[in-house]
Amino acid sequence: MTETETSQELNNRAIRASELDPKFKYELSRMHGSEKLLRCFQCGTCTSDCPVARFSDAYRPRTIIRMAQLGLKERVLNSPTLWLCAACYKCTDRCPQDVEVASVIRVLRNLAAQQGKIPQVFKDQAYCILNAGYAYKIPELRIRKRESQGLPPLPKAKPEDIQKTLKGIKFLQTLKEAEQQ
Repeated sequence: MTETETSQELNNRAIRASELDPKFKYELSRMHGSEKLLRCFQCGTCTSDCPVARFSDAYRPRTIIRMAQLGLKERVLNSPTLWLCAACYKCTDRCPQDVEVASVIRVLRNLAAQQGKIPQVFKDQAYCILNAGYAYKIPELRIRKRESQGLPPLPKAKPEDIQKTLKGIKFLQTLKEAEQQ
């Protein structure tokens, strides 16, 4: 996958035998959350009920599941659409085979993150949480506007507490390694 290749182009590209990892689906089925992966028979209910898929031509939970089943490990872990899941679990609730689609996607995201394949927007948000204590940097203009309207100040963030809480969790190490790539 090239840096500029879109998820649609990635999904439409011909599958090469060298891309297939026949053991991947079995590895996934042994991981908590994706044990039922092999039950999926590609009915499409997950995609037809997905609120994100309604607004995105590229995001299809069914496609993600199928790539995992076929052993397209690198393709699925590099797919930017993997990160579009809203984790609403509607796909899981409606699956006639009881496949926990959202959980499988979470497992795939975790595998991608372990390899440092984290979209920049999530890296930026994580650094903001770690350094400022908020998911987004609060602009000075917003703080002044709150004061002018007589609203109480925002609670003081304690990024050192967040960092202390996350110390020893692989998340920080993974984030640092992803930044170096």
